[in-house]
Amino acid sequence: MYKPMRGITILSLINTLFNIGLSQNLQTVNILFINDRTNEVAEETLNVALNYIRRNPRVGLMIDGLYSVKIGGDDASAILETLCVNYNASIRNNKPPHLVIDTTINGVASEAVKSFTAALALPTVSASYGQSGDIRQWRNLDGEQQKYLIQISPPADLIPEIVRSIVVAQNITNAGIMFDDTFVMDHKYKSLLQNIPTRHIIAAIDDTTSIKLHLTRFRDVDIVNFFVLGKLSIIKSVLDHANSNKLFGRKYAWHVITQDKGSLKCGCSNATILFVKPEPDAGSREKLSNLRTTYGLTSTPELKAAFYFDFYYRSLLAIRSMMNSGEWPTNVTYTTCDEYNEENPLPRRNVDLRRYLKDMTEPPSYAPFLIDTNGHSYEEFTMRLEKVTVLNSQSVSAENVGSWKASLNSPIVVKDAANMTHFSAVTVYRVVTVLQNPFMIQVDDEDGKGVKFKGYCIDLIEEIRKLIGFEYEIYIAPDNNFGNMDENGQWNGMVKELVEKRADIALGSLSVMAERENVVDFTVPYYDLVGITILMKKPQTPTSLFKFLTVLENDVWMCILGAYFFTSFLMWIFDRWSPYSYQNNRNKYKDDEEKREFNLKECLWFCMTSLTPQGGGEAPKNLSGRLVAATWWLFGFIIIASYTANLAAFLTVSRLDTPVESLDDLSKQYKIQYAPLNGSSAMTYFQRMADIETRFYEIWKDMSLNDSLSEVERAKLAVWDYPVSDKYTKMWQAMKEAKLPNTLEEAIERVQSSKSSSEGFAYLGDATDIRYQVMIDCHLQMVGDEFSRKPYAIAVQQGSPLKDQFNNAILLLLNKRKLEKLKETWWNLNPERIQCEKQDNQSDGISGVFIVIFVGIGLACFTLAFEYWWYKYKKSSKVANTMNPKQMAMSKGGEFTYPVVPTFNTTSGMRSRSIIQGFRRSVGQSSPKQK
Repeated sequence: MYKPMRGITILSLINTLFNIGLSQNLQTVNILFINDRTNEVAEETLNVALNYIRRNPRVGLMIDGLYSVKIGGDDASAILETLCVNYNASIRNNKPPHLVIDTTINGVASEAVKSFTAALALPTVSASYGQSGDIRQWRNLDGEQQKYLIQISPPADLIPEIVRSIVVAQNITNAGIMFDDTFVMDHKYKSLLQNIPTRHIIAAIDDTTSIKLHLTRFRDVDIVNFFVLGKLSIIKSVLDHANSNKLFGRKYAWHVITQDKGSLKCGCSNATILFVKPEPDAGSREKLSNLRTTYGLTSTPELKAAFYFDFYYRSLLAIRSMMNSGEWPTNVTYTTCDEYNEENPLPRRNVDLRRYLKDMTEPPSYAPFLIDTNGHSYEEFTMRLEKVTVLNSQSVSAENVGSWKASLNSPIVVKDAANMTHFSAVTVYRVVTVLQNPFMIQVDDEDGKGVKFKGYCIDLIEEIRKLIGFEYEIYIAPDNNFGNMDENGQWNGMVKELVEKRADIALGSLSVMAERENVVDFTVPYYDLVGITILMKKPQTPTSLFKFLTVLENDVWMCILGAYFFTSFLMWIFDRWSPYSYQNNRNKYKDDEEKREFNLKECLWFCMTSLTPQGGGEAPKNLSGRLVAATWWLFGFIIIASYTANLAAFLTVSRLDTPVESLDDLSKQYKIQYAPLNGSSAMTYFQRMADIETRFYEIWKDMSLNDSLSEVERAKLAVWDYPVSDKYTKMWQAMKEAKLPNTLEEAIERVQSSKSSSEGFAYLGDATDIRYQVMIDCHLQMVGDEFSRKPYAIAVQQGSPLKDQFNNAILLLLNKRKLEKLKETWWNLNPERIQCEKQDNQSDGISGVFIVIFVGIGLACFTLAFEYWWYKYKKSSKVANTMNPKQMAMSKGGEFTYPVVPTFNTTSGMRSRSIIQGFRRSVGQSSPKQK
């Protein structure tokens, strides 16, 4: 027990003697401390610094006169009056300040202090905000003044510079910056992102309402990169509001920057945030911990408190060093405010306080100081960059991705460049569209869990995306309309989505219209001029292989057939009974070369062949038969000529049977109803044309009935016919009576259910819609030329920078002929395209005549088979019937048999029997009866 007590006593004695020795070399320093009323941390830290000096005599300082002044407001005269009162009091008390410590922030108070110290030539160290040129009263200091009028930027003045470093590193093109009262950005509005092509807004956070307004404002102007500078509590509030507004995701990037130490907290459901916070140097952490535990340096934020401690301590040490080295003037003169003469400024020479601050070797409590010119002197602390992932309001990870050394132009040092690239906001645009084949088609995803889009416009936006570099999200307009304005000036469809800032791009077959250009911006057209046209049911001409028979009515064909048989029978009768016919008067015509017996078969053949170019052959010999033949020839000539003429006319008329060929034809008839889609641009066109006609009529009527007109003027308006057409007025009335279809499917169904092309329903709509329906349905046709033609273009929000970017991309695609290839792909090479048969084929009416050939050949083959059978089987039976029993017995016994004598087909039975008898006598045999 004794020895330890003795050791402690000796150690205490040595320490006391050492402190007594140091106290003999203490330098007495007077201070004029000028602080901003709102800067409580600076005042609290001053007490810690004075306590540290007092409790450590080895520092060699003793603060004798301390005059503390709190100022604020915008009244420069009152501020100067307060400063002069305290300054004059220090002179009266024989304790003039060796050093003025200025911790005002900015504004009138800070400028008043700078003017006061510069005028009275008081050595001053200031921690005011501002870079070179921002402090107006110290802007034009001479060489001597720059030695003792020193400004060191506080940390909160440097931290915003990390925004510039992040923007440059990530190549960010837009930024929304919010800050609270822990940062001062008045002098940063222009300088922070100066000479950087980044569209940005800097806004102060006053309360919760201001947070909502700023987020809405940023979203309205397409800002997707957010920077929040403030306390952790303010940051949490901002992130919570962003989560409720769905401002997290691939499209957005969040950077939160604070002076506080601690963890990031927010009520975010799913967010990835770049969290930037200060981190003390490794060599200063022990001293900082000692100041915090031993001397009560507990003011927050810690970075700010540590800065002010080093700022005070180093400034006082610099004064002590100057005194110890003998460079502090011994005959310093001070002039009261009342004695000050502006025309005779006080000289202050050889007070090189800046050099002593720069050469200071005292270890810092947080980070080293860099002393250079005013605006370029600061504490070189380090900011730690963490990528924080928040899920369901819980921080699940905090990955250290890099660091930043405080400076006015310091780059970010990252551990993995790819990590920062993946974190940065992806430029994602919301694209609103309308389903329309083949421009925009919705199909099920391959995995069956969602939907995707394809079509002409998808290929177009993909080509543009490759040139510009962005991502996009597509959604369908709630009402699936392109965009029309009602009577109250309210929009619907895709245009409404752009006007209300819910979409960035309107993609589809959107026509460029004057009223739309008043609220949105259009790019250069990407598609040809497209107008309104007519969709009708295609005339269905009945096709038949025997269509050539339909030229004449069935009754006519039956009459012709009856006349043929009647004439043939009549000719046979005349030839049989006429005494001058060949068969009844053979001797008369025995010398004629042509001998033809007109039995019934020959008469049928004669009448048939008479109707052919081959002719009927030899005519009857008798005059009555020839008259019948001549009559038949004349009849046949007339029938053939009539059939030929009717066939040609029938084929021609069937091809030219088109009841409607234009809009005028449609408006002049009453059998076909017609109408556009309800709410479509086509409906707007007809409605407005009808309104214009009505207005013109009212104007003309008012002019005609104007009593103030003279007789000459009235005569000039007197016309017999109404000078303004009412075509569209009548058409619009007819459309309303026909009831406008609400969907394209309904319109197509009404067209398809039409009875014919001359009776039913015709749809008036966008030419691309109609052309696509004709391409996939052979029963439909597009009638007439397009009218009210307008180009297709992509629409963006009014004033959006996307307009110029898309214009350049579309023009480049046009020069590369990419747009023509897209049109070829989705129209001519579309897999849904159907190859329709041509209805107006000229050979269709006579193609069936080839059937006649095959039928005739088939009938001839059948007849040949019948003839062969008849000859083979009937001939033997006839020969057997002509033999008597004796001949049959002789033939069986091997004796001579009579040859079979053919019988002749004559009309006289007597003549047949005489011929047979004569034949038998010639062979030496008698008739059966004689025998």
